Amino acid sequence: MWARTLSEPEESSRHRSRYDRRVRTRQKYRMRAPSTGREIIIEAEPDEIYRDRETGEELEVVAELLPLAPTPSELPWAVENMRFCNWCDQLCQKDLNDCPYCGRRMEPLGA
Repeated sequence: MWARTLSEPEESSRHRSRYDRRVRTRQKYRMRAPSTGREIIIEAEPDEIYRDRETGEELEVVAELLPLAPTPSELPWAVENMRFCNWCDQLCQKDLNDCPYCGRRMEPLGA
């Protein structure tokens, strides 16, 4: 059985144009190990069982992170990761160039 390592790009990303938008399609969840309280944020698949690496116990879902998938942003919605669009005054993630609400290009950060 062949498995892709993290250092190898996916086949679809090799031929992607630099103008194509990357969209995260899997939802991110905050998961916790009940006995130790350790938490991790992962892109989880439905109906999969995730286990703590150290204790081997099953992780439980604590929260579903915003923004919900599919989204072009990798940043969670938090005050320190947001900025206002200079066109429509809606809150958007800092790592986006185009506003997801009005579709216009936002001013560069620090401008």
